[in-house]
Amino acid sequence: MFQRYVERRVEEALADTPVVLIVGPRRAGKTTLVRKMGETGRTYCTLDDQTVLAAAQSDPAGFIRGLDRAIIDEIQRAPDLLLAIKKSVDEDYRPGRFLLTGSANVLTLPRVADSLAGRMETIQMLPLARGEIENRTPNFLESLFKGRLQSQKYAVVGDDLVQVVLRGGFPEALSRESERRRQDWARAYLTSILTRDLRDIAEVEKLTELPKFVRLLAEHSGQLTNYSQLAGGINVNLRTGQRYVGLLEQVFLITTLQPWFTNALKRIVKTPKLHFVDSGLLAAARGLTFDRVKADRGTFGAMLESFVFSEVLKLMTASDLSLTPYHFRDRDMREVDIVLERDDGMIVAIEVKASATVKSGDFSGMRALADACGDRFAFGAVLYDNSDVVPFGDRLTAAPLSCLWA
Repeated sequence: MFQRYVERRVEEALADTPVVLIVGPRRAGKTTLVRKMGETGRTYCTLDDQTVLAAAQSDPAGFIRGLDRAIIDEIQRAPDLLLAIKKSVDEDYRPGRFLLTGSANVLTLPRVADSLAGRMETIQMLPLARGEIENRTPNFLESLFKGRLQSQKYAVVGDDLVQVVLRGGFPEALSRESERRRQDWARAYLTSILTRDLRDIAEVEKLTELPKFVRLLAEHSGQLTNYSQLAGGINVNLRTGQRYVGLLEQVFLITTLQPWFTNALKRIVKTPKLHFVDSGLLAAARGLTFDRVKADRGTFGAMLESFVFSEVLKLMTASDLSLTPYHFRDRDMREVDIVLERDDGMIVAIEVKASATVKSGDFSGMRALADACGDRFAFGAVLYDNSDVVPFGDRLTAAPLSCLWA
């Protein structure tokens, strides 16, 4: 069993908060984690059980009345339970009473969005980080803000790096020996998300067009989000296209990265960027195999960027730093793939390169960002396919991609 980064945070939250909600993609390991915690005497209920679900839906208040120190798995299947939990917690505010999981972000549903404000802590759990797979707790984010990244003697590079990215982080996919079997799992997973999970949270018209829409999104992963182009690809209007993107974010298939901007720079692009949450699912949606990536290395860059962004999100759950992620691009096409702003206003920048060499021009976006930030700019790193750290001037360096998990 993997040691998950979020476990410490969940235990801390249960010690002082009445309700703790773990949200993230289906099959990312949430149930395994909470069942482990259930060994301490918590009642376990899963709404994937049709009998339990029927009881929860028919009488939410009665269902909750008989529970204390309970685990409720897949809460998005009966969101009205949250209102009953609110009433129970208001009557008995002891910490650690309810541990919930959700494979969809139920807090975006209007009728429950504010029901547990101040009573619940929400913790995101994504598929396995590379450090979790290797049983390491990296300090990449802390080292980045200090400007102290180190060369990696045993860096994962070349074909081995491609294999790591293609595998992604879902435990069940990783347990399969062959690439073909991993992609079979990924395709079945995508089908389940589009035909089952979305129906838990919304009525979706043109359901048969969603697989094509997901393929379009996969082709645009790592790019600015062009809602008009995406909507036109399946002959729906702009508003419907935006709604589909929002729904796929709710089930943690994709995520949008907002732009960083400041009034000091007038010529900044203010369009969000699109990423798949898991690089293995992204590869399956695009039909990319190891042989295809080797034959056309140009397909690897966008997939690597989404992989790195996902790894950064996972490291954020393990870190005590309070960070907000962005991307940066100005009208002169100078860009930074990932910008992390700390709660004190300090900023670091990450650029992702699929090549084994880095040039001074690869830092042009960071230099523009540093000029806009002034003293708030702490450090910038181009992560690349190599093992060496190479300084490129004041507060700028090239560093191995393996720094993310070493």
